[in-house]
Amino acid sequence: MTTAVRYPDLGPRLARTTVLVVGDLMLDCYYWGKVRRISPEAPVPIVKVNEKTYALGGSGNVAANLSGLGCRVDLLGLVGRDAAADRLGGLLDEFGITDHGLDDTGRATITKTRIMADKQQVVRLDEEDGRPIDEATAGRMLSVIHDRLPSVQAVVLSDYGKGMFHDQRFVQAVIKMCAKAGIPVFVDPKGVDWQRYQGASCITPNTAELELAVGKGLANEADLIALARDCRRDLALAWLLVTRGPRGMALFGDDFNPVMIAAQAREVFDVSGAGDTVIATMAACVAAGLPFVDAAGVANTAAGIVVGKVGTQPVRWTELERDLDASRQPSQASGLWKVADLQEAAARLSRWRQTEQRIVFTNGCFDLLHPGHVSLLHQARHLGDRLIVGLNTDASIRRLKGPQRPILRGADRAAILSALEDVDMVVFFDEDTPLHLIDQLRPDILVKGADYRIEDVVGRQTVEAYGGKVCLVDILEGHSTTAIARKLGEQGH
Repeated sequence: MTTAVRYPDLGPRLARTTVLVVGDLMLDCYYWGKVRRISPEAPVPIVKVNEKTYALGGSGNVAANLSGLGCRVDLLGLVGRDAAADRLGGLLDEFGITDHGLDDTGRATITKTRIMADKQQVVRLDEEDGRPIDEATAGRMLSVIHDRLPSVQAVVLSDYGKGMFHDQRFVQAVIKMCAKAGIPVFVDPKGVDWQRYQGASCITPNTAELELAVGKGLANEADLIALARDCRRDLALAWLLVTRGPRGMALFGDDFNPVMIAAQAREVFDVSGAGDTVIATMAACVAAGLPFVDAAGVANTAAGIVVGKVGTQPVRWTELERDLDASRQPSQASGLWKVADLQEAAARLSRWRQTEQRIVFTNGCFDLLHPGHVSLLHQARHLGDRLIVGLNTDASIRRLKGPQRPILRGADRAAILSALEDVDMVVFFDEDTPLHLIDQLRPDILVKGADYRIEDVVGRQTVEAYGGKVCLVDILEGHSTTAIARKLGEQGH
């Protein structure tokens, strides 16, 4: 996929688009804590809560992804007259999402509360009313949609099976209204009755949802292709995008052969919310003028990013742009997602710390990687759960070591480090020392080689001041970049 090359102005184009999201709006609540004993009242764990966090769920997560991509977003959903609705409103304001939510005194705001203990979900509490919307509510919603259509470039129907899209007449009214206005409609389907989505521009089921809808298991790729083609034809869909988890995606259109898109190789933490990211990215890119095939490629890249996050967290344009840019250099792209700027590093650290992972940091020039470097990184990684490498920029190395260094430019050094399994993230720093970077990242463990004295390690006082520690690891004698460079010079290289 070379979208970043073909559409260098994609970011600004996304910023000029407006997408309307209609769907089941939810509040996701997380209680984070630890389990230390079993209750004397019943054989259940006691979770001592340390923190409560809240996030947009359901169609709200679709809207959050669109906002993260830089789009203007209108959101239409149902909420109750309760505290959960107020909290949802605050979250929507934070994302800059225009809220057209309709209050319904007859039902509570859909809320999903997850009790998280020692990195594991203990239980989920669902507060919801799945009754179909009545005719009066459907009429109010159609009125809002009609009023907003002249200002939007795409519409997403986010069906979570909570009653909003139960009535086929309502769904068809929305699709036909959009078709008349020439606005594409994207549907995230649920359940077995997909006739209500007939005539949509694109639906985006995963493999399990497609199997459920057609009432047949997909034994192989040939089954997938045959059933997807039949489904697209029967529902008069312009496009059908099937998400296949680690096997990527399959996009079906008028061409006889589907477009098979391989998954991005990423470390998977959580697949929840990946479908929201896919449909949001597809809708945003098509609204910005990309062909459906290219939009699917961008959506696939976005899905590869979001599965590396804990919980339902949206993808930001800065993250997506970086990965799309990496695709311009396929020879280097395999590990370059590990390279992060300070903003992205902070986001990744936040996700890792939510699951109480210990963060290890070391730094250096790593010019001409040799066994001594590899040994140090391997030891450092095994002191915690995640290893961040602070990497001197080329300018920093020239100041420290003279105009003949570095031997390898920064992009090459970062690519080599990123290829190592022990390295989880690489962050450049331009100063002579990594002190500012350490202060920003606040690692739990700071590592240097045993050729240092603890008191001489840059950042020691900062780390120890907030309760972290400094560790010295054994160095592998007889290896240095300077010695390698000298030997190459002596041999006339």
